[in-house]
Amino acid sequence: MGQLRSGLGEELIRVEASNLQRAGTGARTGAMRGFKPERIFLDGVLLLLSFLMLTPFLWIFSTSLRLPKDSFSLPPAIFPTAWHIGNYAEVFAKVPFFDFISNSLKICLIIVLGHIFISSMAAFAFSRIAFPGRNALFLIFLSGLMIPGQVTIIPQFILMSKLGLVDTHLALILPGLINPFGIFMIRQTMMSISSTYDEAAYMDGASRIWVFLKVILPMSYPAVAVTSVISFIGHWNDFFRPLIFLNSFEKMTLPIGMTALSGAFGTGNLSAILAGVTLSLVVPLLFYLFGQKYLLDGITAGGLKM
Repeated sequence: MGQLRSGLGEELIRVEASNLQRAGTGARTGAMRGFKPERIFLDGVLLLLSFLMLTPFLWIFSTSLRLPKDSFSLPPAIFPTAWHIGNYAEVFAKVPFFDFISNSLKICLIIVLGHIFISSMAAFAFSRIAFPGRNALFLIFLSGLMIPGQVTIIPQFILMSKLGLVDTHLALILPGLINPFGIFMIRQTMMSISSTYDEAAYMDGASRIWVFLKVILPMSYPAVAVTSVISFIGHWNDFFRPLIFLNSFEKMTLPIGMTALSGAFGTGNLSAILAGVTLSLVVPLLFYLFGQKYLLDGITAGGLKM
């Protein structure tokens, strides 16, 4: 009996030692599997590309804090030798910066809200409502993407002149409400949503507008968020159309109004100009971060519902 117990004890010790050995081997193998040289190389490349993309912005911010005489120093210094905050005060002293900000913000927000309303409804019609000639009409509508804005600017100016809207913000808002690219993106997202959602809602007695607002549109939040951010940033940075339609200094948007900092012959303070550029980046950056939050929420909600 004692020999049997001794044999069982030895067998248990051998089994336990074998398990410990396997656990150690598995840990070493897991560590080796976690170490991926290609992953480290890819992360390094992405960090390098991120640094290269941020370099112009870092240079703009650095130059905005230099003394005017140091803007063209050779060799150029990466960091300011003397920090000069007065360049930002000069921006507000030379131009009505807050007026330019409010003008651009008003125009861009109205365009984005109109885009969300008009583009989503048009995309719903093109994707969920079967009517004669739908696909042909959509192809004709998409042809607007192939026409540069410079080609249509003269007819737009003549139309706005006939309507008496030249030198008003409506001349910029009305053409911007129709966004073929946004309609296309939202329509493609709605096309990927199963028709069973519509059928179930209609069987429960829902109206078409209820299906649009409560079923299809919430599932299309990712496309709506992306196109809204693109539309906002595009109109915020637009220089060409405000240059054509606006004449009054107090009605100008930020991109065209900031040209006053460069002076009549381009002899303005470069540091002050880049200080104005730095300030102009704050609003679109905040809008992008705000839109990114809703974009991620929309992707999560869409992934759970679809």
